[in-house]
Amino acid sequence: MNTTPTTNRVALVTGGSGGIGRAVVDRLAQDGFAVAVHYAGNAAKAEAIVAEVVGNGGRAIAVGGDVADDDAMKAAFDATTSAFGGIDVVVNTAGIMLLSPIATMDLADLDRMHRTNIRGTFVVSQLAVNQLRAGGAIINFSTSITRTSFPAYGAYAASKAAVEALTLILARELRGRDITVNAVAPGPTATPLFLDAKDDATIANLSKAAPLERLGQPEDIAEVVAFLAGPARWVNGQIIFANGGMA
Repeated sequence: MNTTPTTNRVALVTGGSGGIGRAVVDRLAQDGFAVAVHYAGNAAKAEAIVAEVVGNGGRAIAVGGDVADDDAMKAAFDATTSAFGGIDVVVNTAGIMLLSPIATMDLADLDRMHRTNIRGTFVVSQLAVNQLRAGGAIINFSTSITRTSFPAYGAYAASKAAVEALTLILARELRGRDITVNAVAPGPTATPLFLDAKDDATIANLSKAAPLERLGQPEDIAEVVAFLAGPARWVNGQIIFANGGMA
């Protein structure tokens, strides 16, 4: 049973106009959260999501900025607090995935990915630490590839392994604050980020990798986030592998 009231709680979702981020926004809005929908470049898409949430009786605003830019993200946090009176939950879904064997990885791509995935998570987590109210939650995003170790995912997995380390340490640094810090590590999930540049055979093979024999859906991941954002007050400092049973 959910014993944590959500009707007066506020969530900031980075990457909220993306695949998993959009599902998280919808799920938290259904639970009664006021939601700040963060976007990096597509303001129109974020505003359309806000309009849909508001049209369904919810509360939402759009906030923009590069997650790795501390000034831009401070402005996003401040706008959220100004609109809704505070912040209780921060969900870091923003990320990029560039694939290549380690031997041939373009170092510019490595730097770009690590700037978003590592520095971006660090910047947002640092701001969250200083602004979240008691009873809050920080929910970062990793990947099941840190465990499955698929070829060509080395740089991406390395960036997400850093997110896992940050998450576990931050949970322990927040002793006494009543703020949980966890990470969700999805398996293959049917989002534009995952489906991009993959042929039908590759997608079919990955859909059979889990015992449930299907790709995850963004809504599957959003359910895990809703659990961590609401009733899961005794889950802290954990990496939750939401992957249908992949090893």
